[in-house]
Amino acid sequence: MSILTERPDGASPPAIPESPYAWFRLAASVLISTLGGVGMWAIVVVLPSIQADFGVSRADVSLAYTLNMIGFGAGSILGGRLSDQRGIAFTAALGSGLLGLGFIAVSLAPWLWLFAILQGVAIGMGSATTFGPIMADVSHWFDKRRGLAVALSASGNYFAGAIWPPILQHFTQEAGWRATHMGIGVFLLLVMLPLTLALRRASPQLHAAPGTVATGALGPESLGLTSRQLQVILACAGIACCIAMSMPQVHIVAYCGDLGYGVARGAEMLSLMLAFGVISRIASGWIADRIGGIRTLMLGSVLQGTALVFYLLFDGLTSLYVVSALFGLFQGGIVPSYAIIVREYFPAKEAGARVGIVLTATISGMALGGWLSGVVFDLTGSYRAAFANGIAWNLVNGAIAYWLIRRGGVRPALA
Repeated sequence: MSILTERPDGASPPAIPESPYAWFRLAASVLISTLGGVGMWAIVVVLPSIQADFGVSRADVSLAYTLNMIGFGAGSILGGRLSDQRGIAFTAALGSGLLGLGFIAVSLAPWLWLFAILQGVAIGMGSATTFGPIMADVSHWFDKRRGLAVALSASGNYFAGAIWPPILQHFTQEAGWRATHMGIGVFLLLVMLPLTLALRRASPQLHAAPGTVATGALGPESLGLTSRQLQVILACAGIACCIAMSMPQVHIVAYCGDLGYGVARGAEMLSLMLAFGVISRIASGWIADRIGGIRTLMLGSVLQGTALVFYLLFDGLTSLYVVSALFGLFQGGIVPSYAIIVREYFPAKEAGARVGIVLTATISGMALGGWLSGVVFDLTGSYRAAFANGIAWNLVNGAIAYWLIRRGGVRPALA
């Protein structure tokens, strides 16, 4: 019998963690996340083309990127809450439709202000539903391998970063950005909406006995904290780690240009980061299954800080390639760690909303860190101070993780 078929009595098959269907569902989730991730990368690739089309300044067109990030953050929270209430299939279908229609709509936008609004409301929010809510849902289908499953799901965003930019660049050169966006929108509607049907089955905690609530093996009280306190602390950690993370990711291209290596070299280093980030996310998930989310966060924080120090020590071309690969290999597992921590310490029925809040904090950290690094560079005329600023924020993240460990953040027993 197919893993997707119903039982002879007409009822849906039982929702079983670690089952063949769970792995099938994970594969579908990664594919949906990879396709939906185009909403994060398209604006970056076509920014110069859009600037030329509308005849505006780089600062003006960058507003669309800012609104995209704001929309992604808002969509992470709203999509998470919606998935907790209506299920991930409904949420992902709604987001996929919004994303596809958003690409079609922006391709027809006659004014920059309308393009920017659509970028935030439709593309940013639509793309967000295929990241955080998908991660939270995947976490319900695995117990022993939950960390690995969440990390694989989170890798969809990095797969998107590796796959979509060259596709976008090729078709933009051949047909223009408007035709490219129109084609992507139609493609997403035709492919993503059917894929969401694979996520229709209710997650395992909904099959729990009446009167019971699926929760993490530990609650916030095991850390001596309330739910609200732990949520705020995780959000602060997310902001701090991503301010640090944003320095190489946002500025490596400009940094290479300043060093005289050329922006093309910097773009290659960015791609290298993302490729090794996929390896990091998968490896960190495997580690989290053995030592827990908080300790995995601590490990990732220490390693990311080490890579940032290497950027201060080495600025040769070959060295920067090596350090960029190491940075990707070290930092990729940090963000999925937050989703794992949420599942370990909060009720499963709240996972979507709480993961969304933490992911919004990390997005805010990336946006703030990218801007802050530019400010530090303008004040000092060097990226060395900007890297030092990133290291300082990374220390804040590491201190939070260490503090949580000291308060009792041990690996919870498996469900």
